[in-house]
Amino acid sequence: MALQALLAEVDPSWYDTLEPELLSRAQDSRLGRRLLARWLAAGAASQLLAPAPGGGANDVVARWPRASVEALTRDLGALAFAPAIRAEVRREPVRRLKQALGNGYLLALDNTVWNGRVDPAVGKRLAGALHQALADDAAGEDDTSLHALLDRQGRAELNEWASNNERALAEWARLQQPSDAVFETAHLPEKPLLRVYSHHQSRQAAPQ
Repeated sequence: MALQALLAEVDPSWYDTLEPELLSRAQDSRLGRRLLARWLAAGAASQLLAPAPGGGANDVVARWPRASVEALTRDLGALAFAPAIRAEVRREPVRRLKQALGNGYLLALDNTVWNGRVDPAVGKRLAGALHQALADDAAGEDDTSLHALLDRQGRAELNEWASNNERALAEWARLQQPSDAVFETAHLPEKPLLRVYSHHQSRQAAPQ
């Protein structure tokens, strides 16, 4: 069942040579799932699906279900945009940021997690992107653009760190996105990133 759950979260674009009907049939059979797993293990999931003592891929999937990966990346995105979020002082944008980000807004303001110092060019890019997302959402009267912006940045931050420190998690998060997804440039220092990562990891480990 664990392999079935894993494969169900893999974006179909990773099987770009398989017809949708064949992919569906493969996911519904034990042999088909094994073949799909071997396909991924030979490339995009070489670490995630590599033979390993203990739970291996099952352990990664159990510790980091899709919802938890999404929550982690959203918070990393909010923290990465801390310089721009802290600089926004206009009443209405601040109200909307608080409403859209919830605890993520407090995280972005928390100087004990990260001081928010970035190169001027990075700060300018973040401010421009945040301003545009807020403007787009004001027109659409929702938070779609803002959430998408933070999620993209959060995925970039997670991918950059995990690719060098927890490769199986990097592959697992990557497989949930289209195979041709382009990542933003990461800029979070490791220490604040680890604070957020450890917090989410602890939440997953806590008894439910």
